[in-house]
Amino acid sequence: MFVYIKYSSMKKYILGIMLVGICAFGYAQDKNKKVIFEVDGICEMCKMRIEKAALGVPGVKYALWDIPSHQLSMIIDERKTNTMEIKTALVAVGHDTKELKATEEAYNKVNPCCKYRDSTVVNKHY
Repeated sequence: MFVYIKYSSMKKYILGIMLVGICAFGYAQDKNKKVIFEVDGICEMCKMRIEKAALGVPGVKYALWDIPSHQLSMIIDERKTNTMEIKTALVAVGHDTKELKATEEAYNKVNPCCKYRDSTVVNKHY
């Protein structure tokens, strides 16, 4: 009888630990989300600036901006950030998104070859 009680208690203990582990693993899987949105820019310098600004936001784990499509692909921890925080960081360094536009002051700080609002500069890149 004593062995049965000890075995039963141990079984419940192991089962409890397994349940906690499964719940923690499931929660950890839900925190990361892939996010893609458009960011204006035209060159490698823009790419470096956009990716650096995105990665500077706590919770952004991965950022890659594609020059031809202007798509910024990221993996973010939704518990730490959201897309509006990232877009705010991007406009602060001079790059427009569909929802937010960089101020003239921020836009004017980008390199002259990065002036994506100027059609003469854009035409030189394409």
